[in-house]
Amino acid sequence: MTVFADFWERARRTLATAQRDAALDPDSAASRAYYAAFYAVSAALAKEGRTFRSHGGLEAALHADLVRTRRVPQQVSFDYTKLVQARHVGDYGGGLHVAVEEAQAAVEAARRVLDAVLRLHPDLERADAP
Repeated sequence: MTVFADFWERARRTLATAQRDAALDPDSAASRAYYAAFYAVSAALAKEGRTFRSHGGLEAALHADLVRTRRVPQQVSFDYTKLVQARHVGDYGGGLHVAVEEAQAAVEAARRVLDAVLRLHPDLERADAP
């Protein structure tokens, strides 16, 4: 399996987990929703021969190389930023927690990111096929 196919499969699985857990464990679901988007963007950029060592580097590349160049819609930038914030609360809350409605919104934001990546690289859907 190629690295971009692995990232894409992780994105799909992680989104399903976030969706399943949104009502039961909103903190974890928000974190999983972020990781679904993270893996999807990682797949898109790996498809183009680019990998990243940090979350911040990936986010910067998303904004600079995919959003500013209009290869993906501006909404992806907003969604990704919201997912970063939701993950921070979900993982490190410091007394704050993600509400069920916020977790469900995070799942929808992640779904939009995955959809945008798939429109950019439709062959990802077939990348994990034998």
